[in-house]
Amino acid sequence: MSEMTLADVSKAMGEIDFAMLSTRAESGDIAARPMSNNGDVEFKGDSYFFTWEHAHTVADIERDARVGLSFVGSKGLLGKPPVFISVEGRAELVRDKQAFKEHWVKDLDVWFKDGIDTTGIVMIHVHATRVHYWNGMDDGEVALQSA
Repeated sequence: MSEMTLADVSKAMGEIDFAMLSTRAESGDIAARPMSNNGDVEFKGDSYFFTWEHAHTVADIERDARVGLSFVGSKGLLGKPPVFISVEGRAELVRDKQAFKEHWVKDLDVWFKDGIDTTGIVMIHVHATRVHYWNGMDDGEVALQSA
């Protein structure tokens, strides 16, 4: 059994483009949608996503900042299942263009035609509070560094 470190898990998260972001809807139900992290994952398990200010996701986070992320790798080695990563965290809505610039990648221009100057965008910064992984037959939880 080999344990993954926080750096290992963060690297794996960065190699998976799309995650499912789960929030708590106004009704109390769980709402999930795919989000592209464009490889932007910090070595403390944090992730960054961009969305529209008017999206239900933003309203959900304003009501309850607790979120979940699910990542699934594309393939495992030697016929093993791919890596699965579950992140629990607190979402922060960021509306600062300088912060946008620090996390922007050109691929985002597909959705936001004026880049960081696109009207009505917001960045979601998910601060990881718990990270669990399943990697082939191994699974575990990684210790997170305190902020």
